[in-house]
Parts: sequence; C-alpha cells; structure tokens
Amino acid sequence: MSFGTVSQTGLLLALVAAATLSGCGQQTLDNSQEVAAALATGGGSSSPQATERELPTFDCNALGERASSIEMLICQEPELAKLDQQLAEVYAKAGDKAINEQPPLLKAEQRGWIKGRNECWKNEDKLQCTKDSYQRRIVELQARYHLVASSGPVFFACDGNPANELVTTFFETEPATMIAERGDRSILMFSVPSGSGAKYQGGDYSFWEHQGEARVTWGYGAEEMLCKPTTQDDK
Repeated sequence: MSFGTVSQTGLLLALVAAATLSGCGQQTLDNSQEVAAALATGGGSSSPQATERELPTFDCNALGERASSIEMLICQEPELAKLDQQLAEVYAKAGDKAINEQPPLLKAEQRGWIKGRNECWKNEDKLQCTKDSYQRRIVELQARYHLVASSGPVFFACDGNPANELVTTFFETEPATMIAERGDRSILMFSVPSGSGAKYQGGDYSFWEHQGEARVTWGYGAEEMLCKPTTQDDK
C-alpha cells in the first residue's frame, strides 16, 4: 500500500469518527459517505467549500415549534440562505440611510415583508415564491434608499399640461427598477418585458417609454396618460 493510500485512508477514518461523535444522526452519516466518495475519486484535497452549507442570518436550531414552514425551507435551501444573507447586508445599509427617516418606516415595513414572505407556504412553488420575495425586497431597498447607481431625475409633462408633472429616477438593480413621483405619491416599478422601448410596472401603475414619450397608467382604473420629457427651461 502506498503512502498516499494510507494518508487518504487515515483521513477518511478521522472524518467518519468526527461525524459519529457530532451526534447529527443519519444526516451526518450521509455526509461522511459523501466525503468517502470524494476521496475515492481523488477529491480529498479539494477546498473546504465543497462541504460547507450556506446558513441564513437567523439561528435555525433555535426556531423550535414556532418556525414557519418557509423559515424551515430557508434553512434547508442554500440558495435561499444566501439571499437571506444578501438581504441582511442591504437592510443594514438602508438602515444607515434611514436613521433620520420620519416617520420611521423601515423596521415596520421589514416586519410586514417577513409576514408576507412566510405566506409563501400557500404557494404551489414555495421555493420560487420565497426566492422572488427576497429578490424583490432586495431591489426595493436598493432603489428606495439609493444604494445603487441611478440616472435622473427625468421630468415629464403629461397630457400636454406642464402642471401634470411626473418625475422619474431609474436604478441599476437586478431587475432594473424606477421610482415615479406624481403629486404626493411615490411608486416603485419593476422592469417587465416589452416588445419595444422600456416598460416598468408596479401593481396598478405602469410606465412605458417608447420613441421619446411615455404612456403612463397611474393607479387602478385610471386612463392612460401620454407624457413627454421636459427641461427646466420649459417651466
């Protein structure tokens, strides 16, 4: 038996012994078998990332009986755990910018978002629903608190009336987003597919820019407006 074979065998025995002492039951035994397979195929010298798991920002072991099925799913799915980590980073940056926010909306909105995320248990595809919820919340915070590059503001006059003004700012999020302001309302919209031009939608609000003008629907049942860009000289 060569020295390399002895080394690999010794390493395998050490890993299996450590796994047995950890008390993690069948799951740990399965992990040990995966390590054995890696060694058998020459993977024993691979980087430690191969056996590491992504973990969310909350303690999965402390959830207990109060855990929702979606929280359990986040603990089980590395992709969701990674999104949870990313959201925590973005939320912290938003918190730095919202320190003087009046009224203080960020924390209340986050609590509401968590409740909404956990409602994904009702969805047929719970994984995709939860993933979409995280991604939308991340880009929402990035746009609202200007955490990414942006262009604008761009001013529009709608239906030929300079007083009927729409102000837009576009953000380099993924997917792309924009914030449209009109009167006392500020609406976040997400980029959606369109045959031509650039189209954004947020609930009952939409903005479709094409050939130098924009068609805008501002709320449920509202008639479409035709809006054209203006400059400060036009005012």
